[in-house]
Amino acid sequence: MISAKDVQKLRQATGAGMMDAKKALEEVDGDFDKASRLLLERGIADARKRGERAQGQGSIGLYLHRQADRPVLGVLVELAAETDFVAKSEEFQRAANDVAMHVAAAKPRWRTRDEVPPDAVESERELISAQARNEGKSEDIIVKMVEGKLKSFYEDYVLYEQTFVNPERFDGTVGDMVEQLSATMGENIGVSQFVRIAVGEGSS
Repeated sequence: MISAKDVQKLRQATGAGMMDAKKALEEVDGDFDKASRLLLERGIADARKRGERAQGQGSIGLYLHRQADRPVLGVLVELAAETDFVAKSEEFQRAANDVAMHVAAAKPRWRTRDEVPPDAVESERELISAQARNEGKSEDIIVKMVEGKLKSFYEDYVLYEQTFVNPERFDGTVGDMVEQLSATMGENIGVSQFVRIAVGEGSS
């Protein structure tokens, strides 16, 4: 049985996407070294190097939700790539639209964890700590609770940390999905920006 911990370890070592890492481990019965070599042979393990290359092209993903005869929710997502060849492909455009659909449903506030303002994290940390103290938790327990709930906070509000809303299309986080697309197409691919506008909600 391949554990999530094994998959994560291989991902960190090779830069491969979640699904590629899991598949490689399954093919070699969980042997870490063999799985690493397999990914290298397939050209997947150079994902980190791809991440340093410029994203000069891309496409706009679009999602509109209609109520009766009018649109009431709209999302635009810029999915960036290195070349026009990849950006204009059907698979790439479908992925851009999938991310837009996800943003419509999941309402992320930030793109990556690094973009979360420090004061937002600190405010959440203080709130969790205060609630735990009111419940009479010890300081050791509070520290563990804060870290656990902060992880949930990121999973709720950070696009790349959120579980993709349609598991039939992709089973994993949006970040994993983007990594998988990058590995499949051999380019540095990523969500550059997004905007969600809903009637009565403002924009995010």
